[in-house]
Amino acid sequence: MKKNYKPIVIRKKKYKDNRGFFQELFLKKEIKLNINFTAIAKSKKNVIRGLHFQSKNKQTKLIYVALGEILDIAVNLKKKSRDFGKVYSFILKEGDMILIPNYFAHGYECLSKKSIVLYHLDKYRDSNNENGLKYNDKFLKIKWKTKNPILSKRDKHHQNFLEFKKKHKGL
Repeated sequence: MKKNYKPIVIRKKKYKDNRGFFQELFLKKEIKLNINFTAIAKSKKNVIRGLHFQSKNKQTKLIYVALGEILDIAVNLKKKSRDFGKVYSFILKEGDMILIPNYFAHGYECLSKKSIVLYHLDKYRDSNNENGLKYNDKFLKIKWKTKNPILSKRDKHHQNFLEFKKKHKGL
């Protein structure tokens, strides 16, 4: 896979039979990503996680939907990009993946009764550099499906995009 400058949805073949399905997720020859950290999140309908990024030790993310359906959002934070501040939005279903470059903020909304999402990352989590953007930032104008999302305490208090630009000037 060539170097990516925006999120790329990856749909891998599912081998289905009467037991369910088998699916290959990661082949290093297809996706040049050195995975060092894997995490899992289970969410219920109307949960929004994000929009998260690390200001240093930025992470490239390979996101896999193991169960359910999500609205996946990525925001370009690369300061010298002509797409700085551009929002990318994708509906991902069970078995879909998305590759998020390391200069994007990332988040998603659970659209189904529940979802299970795997995160494969090239760098470990760095709690000193974890940051986020407000999910409902007026500048970003993200069209979430729910009007009353379930958020973590941390996600409720993230900075807006203009504060991010002033503080960080981009990634």
